[in-house]
Amino acid sequence: MMTGWYAQRTPGRSAKVAIAVTLLVLLLVAAVPVALLAAVIMMALGHVVGGLAVFGGSVLAAVIAVALAGMTGIRHMRKLLSRASFQVVQLDPGQYSDVEEPNGSDDYPGVLQLDRSDYTEVR
Repeated sequence: MMTGWYAQRTPGRSAKVAIAVTLLVLLLVAAVPVALLAAVIMMALGHVVGGLAVFGGSVLAAVIAVALAGMTGIRHMRKLLSRASFQVVQLDPGQYSDVEEPNGSDDYPGVLQLDRSDYTEVR
């Protein structure tokens, strides 16, 4: 019985990839201040181009890793949503027409009641 629960709780390959990419992003983003310090020291010693290259390279690597993590996370989320056991239904705007608004202003004191002609729907 425990093996079935354990097998269901073990993350799949896409979840492991998402976790690994997230950890890589955290490491690269945490390395940006260290690279800035190293770049400042290099520039103070006269290596301006090298210092700018170190800092620019670290920022570029962090940005690429964040973008990769975003794409991996979106793909993983789509996989989760596409499973049959986790169904999400998106409602059309016409399906909200049966929702009634409060009639009297006494339901919510201090709220201004608008007529439907006073506002338009923004999409």
